[in-house]
Amino acid sequence: MNIRIEKTATPKTKPEASALGFGKYFTDHMFIMDYDPENGWHDARIVPFGSFEIHPASTVLHYGAEIFEGLKAYRRPDGKVQMFRPIENIRRMNDSAERLCLPQIPEDIAMEVLTAFVAHEADWTPSAPGTSLYLRPFMFGNDETLGLHTIQNARYMIIASPVGSYYKEGINPVRIMIESEDVRAVKGGTGYAKCGGNYAASNRAGMKAEQKGYSQVLWLDGVHRKYIEEVGAMNVMFMIDDEIVTPALTGSILPGITRKSCIEVLKNKGYKVSERLLSVDELGEALAQGKLKEAWGCGTAAVVSPIGELCYKDQVYKINDGKIGDVTQSLYDTLTGIQWGKIEDTYGWTYLVK
Repeated sequence: MNIRIEKTATPKTKPEASALGFGKYFTDHMFIMDYDPENGWHDARIVPFGSFEIHPASTVLHYGAEIFEGLKAYRRPDGKVQMFRPIENIRRMNDSAERLCLPQIPEDIAMEVLTAFVAHEADWTPSAPGTSLYLRPFMFGNDETLGLHTIQNARYMIIASPVGSYYKEGINPVRIMIESEDVRAVKGGTGYAKCGGNYAASNRAGMKAEQKGYSQVLWLDGVHRKYIEEVGAMNVMFMIDDEIVTPALTGSILPGITRKSCIEVLKNKGYKVSERLLSVDELGEALAQGKLKEAWGCGTAAVVSPIGELCYKDQVYKINDGKIGDVTQSLYDTLTGIQWGKIEDTYGWTYLVK
């Protein structure tokens, strides 16, 4: 695809690794391309990062026609830059697009423009331990009319942000509140799609959890209000006795790429991994009987995040004495080792950019 490049006239000063945090700084450029039925995807361009105009009646502003992805580029010890399973993000984004009736992007084109953009911004990929270049592809409906109809015009963009740890606690165990009132999604809805509305609907419970000193919300299913689904920004896994349990993908849970990777790594290490329904009552019983050995969240931003405490209806449960468990640590070390190129990628997951 012909990609027009307009370089910035005012390059930014790159922040110190210690100041990165998550999503606070952005690279010099962004990628944009547009869609309409007559021309398909066209006018691909890398331009200086900055604000842009959209029509006040734009579809995204009134009907929430928006999807996004999150993945990372990593600086290897040899100085080269690689991505982790980018084709999985591309396929999931197309699944999200299908659900919201946004135009899909052919996989070869999506891979081409993503690679070109990351290569162009490669110098922004930090090298300090625990840092990476977070990539945020997103797409939104851009019809300039208030009529509610099938989306005709759309815009696809990619922005990038050098990041450190997602949680201020780092790899230390986090405290999670199980939400018993609000629900995130239901089967038949958009729970499996990565769209902004799912996250907006999570804000009220997230604010309540934050006020109580918790990092995230753990959601229950929207029908029975008893089955564990996912954490606000991550999928979730529990080690009960010698079985590792993660909620089954029933249509209301995001099919996480880190989740998928965790399952493959754990099975390769010989662990029994079950994708099934897990009720909050079963989880509470496992806690009471001392069978719940470890728990962790998994997602692109945090990779693997141990859970040291759960709160359900003001009842507080400690997990593994609030410490990171051996399985969680091993999983984190394996995934990050592959991502940063410190250990051999025997799964074929990494993609060299530059």
